Amino acid sequence: MSTIVYDGTAVLGRHLQRIRHAPGVLILTQTMPITMLLFFGYVFGSALAVPGQEYRAFLVPGLLAATAANGIMTGMFQAAQDADRGVMDRFRTLPMSRAAVPLGQTAADLLTTAAGMVPLILVGLAVGWRIEGGALDALGAFGLLLLFRFASSWVGAYLGMLVRNEEAAGQLGSATFILPLLSGAYIPTDNLPDWLRAIAEWNPISAVATAVRELFGNSGAQAAPGAAWPITHPVAGAVCWSVVLLAVFVPLAARRYARGGR
Repeated sequence: MSTIVYDGTAVLGRHLQRIRHAPGVLILTQTMPITMLLFFGYVFGSALAVPGQEYRAFLVPGLLAATAANGIMTGMFQAAQDADRGVMDRFRTLPMSRAAVPLGQTAADLLTTAAGMVPLILVGLAVGWRIEGGALDALGAFGLLLLFRFASSWVGAYLGMLVRNEEAAGQLGSATFILPLLSGAYIPTDNLPDWLRAIAEWNPISAVATAVRELFGNSGAQAAPGAAWPITHPVAGAVCWSVVLLAVFVPLAARRYARGGR
């Protein structure tokens, strides 16, 4: 365990240095939610009705959940970039833990995400969103967001090592933009067609967004009758989704890294 922590910390430092020298991707991924907040909140906000609350109060937690899910895109791109440029092959020749490399990447992503959520929260407060719940519930919401981001980045790390091509990972990562659209991050799912509502409510992003709204005190109306279990029990659903993703993709990513291109 100490070897994994020591080696993972070294890889973590390397990723933080890379972000410092090439901040373009980080800036893009962190400014996009702010752009969407201003666009959806003011362009579409007047046309979208959310029972029991103002739309921007509904939107900000959803954008925070979508930002957490973007760990798939950033994790995929970073892992594919390292694999494509031979960095992982060089790491593999060193006497270090096989799990340390994906662990360092995902830990670095977690730290940068924690810092990157601050501007979105500040802009959200500026446009009228408020944390209506208690301090402990708010801390729980942030912890849940970071847990889901950590799980999502492991998914991305595995997919990036599977693709092993920087350009292909960029294109595939862009396709993950649709995942929040098929969830309750931006709109309520109550009035969707039954088949689409089922997909949206079982989307992990919906559980996280609903849980964050509940913990921040922004939940508004109660869940509609017949809603899926992750929506009626959002905190438990969000934790379960995060744990399941970690349980599946941590060993898959570590095994894929150990195998290399084989």
